[in-house]
Amino acid sequence: MSMEKFKTLIAIFTIILFSNCKGTDDSKKENTNDQVTKTDNTNVIPSPVVMTYEIIKTYPHDTSSYTEGLEWNDHILIESTGNYKESKLILLDSNMKVIQSPVKLNDNYFGEGATLFKDKIYQLTWKEHKVFVYQPKTLAKIGELDWPYEGWGMTHNDTAIILNTGGSSLYYIEPKTFKKLKTVDVFDNNGYVANVNELEYVDGKIFANVYLTDKILQIDPNTGQVKAIADLSNILSQVGVKNDPRSINQGNVLNGIAYNKKKGTFFITGKDWPVMIELKFNYVK
Repeated sequence: MSMEKFKTLIAIFTIILFSNCKGTDDSKKENTNDQVTKTDNTNVIPSPVVMTYEIIKTYPHDTSSYTEGLEWNDHILIESTGNYKESKLILLDSNMKVIQSPVKLNDNYFGEGATLFKDKIYQLTWKEHKVFVYQPKTLAKIGELDWPYEGWGMTHNDTAIILNTGGSSLYYIEPKTFKKLKTVDVFDNNGYVANVNELEYVDGKIFANVYLTDKILQIDPNTGQVKAIADLSNILSQVGVKNDPRSINQGNVLNGIAYNKKKGTFFITGKDWPVMIELKFNYVK
């Protein structure tokens, strides 16, 4: 074979080899892109659905009650209120009338969320790291527990107390020792949700206020994902309140949510609001 023919064959072989390698690389790249696209589509977090509501009834509410927590105990509504020198634990009947003398916290304590768990009422404090425990009928104080962080909202499931500290995390707590069992972070399609506040556990779901907003979230308690959002920004005008308490103080925001199991309705209010509103949510089952 002449040298010229040999060079020609080498050149042809090199072209063929390069073409095959290039085709293999492009194929791998295309397959990789398909895989990434498929993975991205699989992991897309859907936006929360809109949770509508129907107003059932309106009740009077003490405008000196800076509401931090609400929870029904049969036909009695437990209300925990805040502000230094003004914090209380109150029992109300079904007409929102005070049943007995409220428990007034020491002036150095700022009351926060409260929940009834296995015949004991637990009441958080904001920055004082204390949890007060009461007998539910007499409100006699029967204990104190320590909590090393801020206290905001509180509720419970069948086995644990659930609370938050003003961020995006829900903490599951062992009631006797008040030690953390697990943490679940609240998120939606935009990321983690901050300022999660008052909580209510209903039928395997958590409903929550978001501080400084008019939103109520429906949260999956196992994953933390926000499944639905209700916008209550116009609810005061809908029930005929002409003087919005937020015009007096920007801190008088929507806060407080309790579920009346017997009636299948929710009760909501706000800090120093003049009304307690009974409503039904069209939430994700």
